[in-house]
Amino acid sequence: MQIKVQPMGMYQTNCYIVTVDGKDFIIDPGVNSTEWVKANVTNPVAVLNTHAHFDHVWCNQEVKELFNIPLYTPKDDIPMLTDNSWVPELPPSFPDVAVEGEVTTIEIEGVPVTFRHYPGHCPGCSTIEIGDAMFSGDFIFDRSIGRTDFPMSSPQQMVDSLKRFMTLDFDKTVYPGHGGATTIKAEQRNAPYWIQSLT
Repeated sequence: MQIKVQPMGMYQTNCYIVTVDGKDFIIDPGVNSTEWVKANVTNPVAVLNTHAHFDHVWCNQEVKELFNIPLYTPKDDIPMLTDNSWVPELPPSFPDVAVEGEVTTIEIEGVPVTFRHYPGHCPGCSTIEIGDAMFSGDFIFDRSIGRTDFPMSSPQQMVDSLKRFMTLDFDKTVYPGHGGATTIKAEQRNAPYWIQSLT
């Protein structure tokens, strides 16, 4: 498995290209990401969203249409893809698959992709696992967590999500939506601090 990453836009939102068996998965194509994606894929098969905040989904539709590939978005965040009340110039996007359930594994072109639903930062906030990597969006960062003071955020849901995250009994490299990589085990050690700070 090969992972390419490029921070995009003023918030330096990480766009990832994950290549497995010659198949490219595009995760969170943010602001102005289309040209970078175009230059770094050979066989794109899907666009995957960790959640639907504007800086993660800005080029969803453009990339989807450019390569004629499906878009997968957590169900609870789909309304945000067409709601421009927060960012009026947001290009709307229209997912082909609404991902739902606490843990859902979808086989895409023969590759298992697991979404884990961890609301708190926003209603649909999820991590995406491909192979030995977890793409955590704005749920978990290196020594930090996603903000819970946005519209539709929930500190209590974040606490519940962190408690579930702490029960994972395996380790993987975590690639967040902003900043550098960490691991599940490292952030499980940090989670009690964030739980206490939110309660």
